[in-house]
Amino acid sequence: MNEPHSKRQISRICVHEGEERYNPYDAITTPIVQTSTFIFKSTDAIEGYTCRGEAHYEYTRYGNPTQTAAQKKLAALEGAESALLFSSGMSAVTTTLLCLLQSGDHIIITDDAYKKSLEFCKYVLPQYGIGFDIVSVHDYDAMEKAIRPNTRIFFSESPTNPYLNIMDLERLAKMLKGTKVLLLCDSTFASPYNMQPLEFGVDLVIHSCTKYLGGHNDLLAGVVMGRTALIEEILKFHKILGGIVDPLVGYLLIRGLKTFDVRMQRLNDNGMQVAQFLENHPRVQRVYYPGLPSHPHHEIAKRHMTGFGAVVSFEMDADLEGTKRFLDQLKLFRIGPSFGGAESLITHPASVSYYDCTRDERIGLGIKDNLIRLAAGIEEAEAIIGDLEQAFAASA
Repeated sequence: MNEPHSKRQISRICVHEGEERYNPYDAITTPIVQTSTFIFKSTDAIEGYTCRGEAHYEYTRYGNPTQTAAQKKLAALEGAESALLFSSGMSAVTTTLLCLLQSGDHIIITDDAYKKSLEFCKYVLPQYGIGFDIVSVHDYDAMEKAIRPNTRIFFSESPTNPYLNIMDLERLAKMLKGTKVLLLCDSTFASPYNMQPLEFGVDLVIHSCTKYLGGHNDLLAGVVMGRTALIEEILKFHKILGGIVDPLVGYLLIRGLKTFDVRMQRLNDNGMQVAQFLENHPRVQRVYYPGLPSHPHHEIAKRHMTGFGAVVSFEMDADLEGTKRFLDQLKLFRIGPSFGGAESLITHPASVSYYDCTRDERIGLGIKDNLIRLAAGIEEAEAIIGDLEQAFAASA
């Protein structure tokens, strides 16, 4: 498993990193610099900025002090040289891919990736002359065979959604060594608390900050992190495409990160307890949680991760209607598609993420009628499990 958090001083990073000890107003919190435009004191100051490389903000689409503080904190948390914030996780994905790929290039993406990331590769990138291959998340031989002379990116997620498959990032990095292929990993379902993909040879890490990093279900943001040279290239596209975070969102992200360490401790603990409860429940057919020995990638997860998160997927011993009855009986859980916040959430992928597919199409993608994905919140584990137990009983 990764280095213990006490050695990384993760709480110190979350509370202090990236923020000025004394800001212009002597406020203990980083100010929200809510402005579109930054002024110059003179024409010489303008020339200092444009011609002599002197530091100065110009326009919030190009950068903002609140955004900068959040980016520095995130980079320190991930162990990256640099970080760049976006308006959402998907904005981070799409801007990064559009920057690093050009007509004639080729991308490989795993079949268990986020649905919208797959759709972007299938329906948008071909419009720009960019080819793609979708490979099984379980088949490393197929991954290697898919590499072409014009392949530029291998894009995967770890853990994946909704089955929480874990990629062997070390194996992938070795596979791509000596090629021109960049390895990108969407690590939203792990968070930097539980896994740092850069340590295993990944070139760029992407997160939806909406989830664990923000932690309060009150912001939308995404981030890409890695080597400064790569981030600076992406920044050029970012300035053009404009998918920026508002200063208020930057502040909310900083605020959420202050308690990231203590939140993740509770979320990891709750996730494990809920997974163990479900695996032993007679009305559950199968549980998908990388922290359980029954998960097919448990051994990889133990090598890559320090904890296993709050998301648990499971298949009920019920048909579609029985599964819906169970969901409707829950009292603490809210039915909703996100995760990583204070509140426990639960969702039915067949009804939410794959509502526009026929049943045969869904089954072909592995999305069964009885599949449920839950995200434990920071409530007591006893309260979360008690709600699941009463819903099982009420829907029997």
